[in-house]
Amino acid sequence: MDWSAWKQLLEGAWTTLWISGVSIAIGVLTGLLIAMLRRARIPVVDQLLALYVSLARATPLVTLVLFLFLSLPTIGIQLDRNTAAILALTLNTAAFNAEIWRSALDNFSRAQHEAALSVGMPDWVFFRRIMLPQLITVSLPALVNEMSSLIKASPAIAVIGLVDLTRVTNRIAAVTYDALPPILGAGLIYMVIIAGLVKAQAVAERHARRLAM
Repeated sequence: MDWSAWKQLLEGAWTTLWISGVSIAIGVLTGLLIAMLRRARIPVVDQLLALYVSLARATPLVTLVLFLFLSLPTIGIQLDRNTAAILALTLNTAAFNAEIWRSALDNFSRAQHEAALSVGMPDWVFFRRIMLPQLITVSLPALVNEMSSLIKASPAIAVIGLVDLTRVTNRIAAVTYDALPPILGAGLIYMVIIAGLVKAQAVAERHARRLAM
């Protein structure tokens, strides 16, 4: 496989990376917000969020991508390809992240909050300095696993014409009539991306532990 093919693969990888990266960043924060709102047990809000989580987790990603890009224009909402892809990936991963955060919140010791209140610590300080670092430490392995799953599922965005890593792989194979080199190249790139996530997880865990001390 020549440099031209590698260049195409790297360009496709960049599309996969930036769209997945934006979706992951928004999805992690949105998932935390959803988990905290559900923990507040506001009846109507909790029921609506529970319905969203169930539907988003049950809907195939490719179906969600097609719905946002092809169906919304029928009711006057037009999304470009990048926006539709990011929104679909975000809605999908936020639902899974919400359950990860909810599990961590359910297992968080309430006694720590009571102790913080007894010494006059404001809630926002308690959340930032004590609660959040512990939640991150507990949730990080599952969150990173979900990030990896989203990146590996991101080829679904190719159905609306985005040229991601998998689509580029298919193009090269169609031109060269030799599928093995581009498939191996794409596999190597995916492995590097996932390995980078695992390394970032280790760094983030160490940082979270220091903040929680």
